Amino acid sequence: MPRNPDEFAIHLILQGGAREEVRFPTLKDFQTWYSGVLVPKHDSPEFVNVPIKTIQGEYMVVRPSAIIAIRVEPIFNSSVERF
Repeated sequence: MPRNPDEFAIHLILQGGAREEVRFPTLKDFQTWYSGVLVPKHDSPEFVNVPIKTIQGEYMVVRPSAIIAIRVEPIFNSSVERF
């Protein structure tokens, strides 16, 4: 039986070598943000908001044109399967 990830870590690799990580509770949440916010402005030098749902009171903005790669990593809180 396949396990389901508890959340997804999204690694944004930016120009100049900077790396940022944000987390989304589901892959669907990431895909909605990616296709609704990031893709339409992929070559824009204007800032867009990146949701940080795991940290209250903090936010991040990024220029979509500065993102050179995105890595999606499933996070499992437990390495032991329980039935």
